[in-house]
Amino acid sequence: MKVDNKRPAFQMKHLSSLTSDDWIELALSNPIEILIDHAHCERKAAGVAIQLMFRYPTETNLAEVLSPIAREELEHFEKILYFLKDLGHSLKALGPPPYGSELAKNVRKEEPYRMLDSFLIAGLIEARSHERLSILALNSDNKSFRVLYESLLESEARHFGIYLKLAKNKFSKDETCKRLEELAKIESEILSETYFLPRVHS
Repeated sequence: MKVDNKRPAFQMKHLSSLTSDDWIELALSNPIEILIDHAHCERKAAGVAIQLMFRYPTETNLAEVLSPIAREELEHFEKILYFLKDLGHSLKALGPPPYGSELAKNVRKEEPYRMLDSFLIAGLIEARSHERLSILALNSDNKSFRVLYESLLESEARHFGIYLKLAKNKFSKDETCKRLEELAKIESEILSETYFLPRVHS
């Protein structure tokens, strides 16, 4: 008998698709692997923020905006590491899904479009993380896991908003929204074609 999975009342409106029940069942059946993968996601997200600061060192206020994001992502990375340690687990290498590398192929090479695409893709990844952590927080049978997910997911939505604001501050609203819609459709297609693994973005 198939379980009816709970869905968050608030949906990230810029995502082009909702997470499937198949992914939810897979994730709930592999909670430790999902946590380890999310630790890697937090680490990579910190790296993205730092990379953008180095790529655009003279961009006004960019470092002031992205440096706190990088710190927060690393704080979350450490939080998950300690949580895993308390459960008798530790960080290990996991084969990544093609999600991130496939999204990166859609970043245009010429500036300033490279900047716009980089901001928007970073934001979309945060938006998808928020949606999926919200689902896990609602459906996990383990209270400590639910509390952990709830403590992480708010920042994902906020980080999406920050990346979107960075894009809108640099580019017109129409250009930003049009490109965001294009990339959101691509993000959805990548997920629909990705082989299933117990990963946050698969």
